[in-house]
Amino acid sequence: MADQSKVKELVAKCLEARQMAYCPYSRFPVGAAILTADGAIITGCNVENASYGLTVCAERTAIQRAVVEGHRKFTAIAVTCDIKDSFVGPCGACRQVLIEFGVHWTVYLTKPDGSYKETSLAELLPLAFSPHHLLVKD
Repeated sequence: MADQSKVKELVAKCLEARQMAYCPYSRFPVGAAILTADGAIITGCNVENASYGLTVCAERTAIQRAVVEGHRKFTAIAVTCDIKDSFVGPCGACRQVLIEFGVHWTVYLTKPDGSYKETSLAELLPLAFSPHHLLVKD
């Protein structure tokens, strides 16, 4: 991603989204911001549930919001949590959900102070199972 102002906005939005997290059980707030192919930024935060298996991660919340708003093509995601001394990536389930919408995402792993590390979804989930594998072959 070349536009540094858009990267800064994406990182800022994921930090804002983290503040909205509903995490009374883990007390581990996570925020995500997705950049759509047409330049929109859609945010999400983790939403926990007393029945832990029903908890939804920030990345999946953002994807679901984006899909509801009609978006299907994405170029980047920024993800943050409250861990200050290392960069933290999406969980395995979220990586798989992101792959559903393409492997060519830029991923910004963001610390609470706004510093970030750029990586890619392909690097975070090598040898991924994707929709491509379900295409009917003659």
